[in-house]
Amino acid sequence: MSEEEQHPCPKCESPYPYPSGSLWICPECAFEWSPELTAEEAAANVIRDANGHELKDGDTVTVIKDLKIKGSSNAVKVGTKVKNIKLNPDSGDGHDISCKIDGFGAMGLKSEYVKKV
Repeated sequence: MSEEEQHPCPKCESPYPYPSGSLWICPECAFEWSPELTAEEAAANVIRDANGHELKDGDTVTVIKDLKIKGSSNAVKVGTKVKNIKLNPDSGDGHDISCKIDGFGAMGLKSEYVKKV
């Protein structure tokens, strides 16, 4: 039995995922996951921060990397606190957090660039 048959996509059940580093990627739905995740977590669209902590609507997070803003010369600086986030797991662009940042307004963030406070 090949590795691909051992790791079907937990989101769409495709039998064609392939390994890429420590993650598996589904070519049919573009879902990425770690084989350590359970099928329940992946199916429930659990969103985790850069340290692996589960995020929920209303949480407060801190930005861990300077983030350039498209169309602006400004950037969101490291250490910026973002309060009352809203999770958006089905966003197609990878920005799975919707929020408002003081001085910048409403925007989307990727969970890999924040940590839970």
